[in-house]
Amino acid sequence: MSEERSRRIGIVGYGHIGMYLVDQILQEGPQYHLELAFVWNRSMEKMDGKVAPHLQLHDLSEFAKRHADLIVEVAHPCITRDYGERFLSTADFLGLKITMTKHPNSFKLKGQLVELNQQALNGRAVLYEGPVRSLCHLAPNNVNTMAAGCMAAHTLGFDSVIGALVADPSIPDWHIVDIEVTGPTNEKTGQVFTVKISRCNPAAPSSVTGSATFISFWSSLLACKGHGGRVYLC
Repeated sequence: MSEERSRRIGIVGYGHIGMYLVDQILQEGPQYHLELAFVWNRSMEKMDGKVAPHLQLHDLSEFAKRHADLIVEVAHPCITRDYGERFLSTADFLGLKITMTKHPNSFKLKGQLVELNQQALNGRAVLYEGPVRSLCHLAPNNVNTMAAGCMAAHTLGFDSVIGALVADPSIPDWHIVDIEVTGPTNEKTGQVFTVKISRCNPAAPSSVTGSATFISFWSSLLACKGHGGRVYLC
């Protein structure tokens, strides 16, 4: 019986999650038949003394030369926009999709949401409620769960899925996401079928990423096998 071939993993982004995944692959990867193909980051100096030079990819456009079986993007939505299709031409592609109701200091916002968020330091406030498409460019680091929902609910998409971004100074160490699915109204009874799910993720104060997210990504990476040119949401 031949030994299982190790899957080569490319990590795009070396922030908190990227660092975690790189360390996990280096320390525990062999037992799961995983090995690093490359690590890329916008600021390459962050990897000095932490990632071996031969594993550092200085030009992301040359990712195909590293022959990765799976590419994990944990950098910024613009990377998926610019490289997603090309990633899928050579490897499976795992996308980062998570957002939560957070303390105002845990948001990274743009445009008119910046001032609204500062005002929310005085009390809970809804920063935005409406179609996800209009929110994505205002909070690119905080709308991943919403974007994933739009892709999963393909008959609704980014224009019909409603997103609400809430700043709450009373939860300095929690990220909360609430998902509500509403079905069609019963014509006879007028009743509406709904499903509500709430997730509370512990998080360090002012952190954009919740504590459980790291383990979630590691578990998803282990489960992602042979998707064949598809986007994998986790």
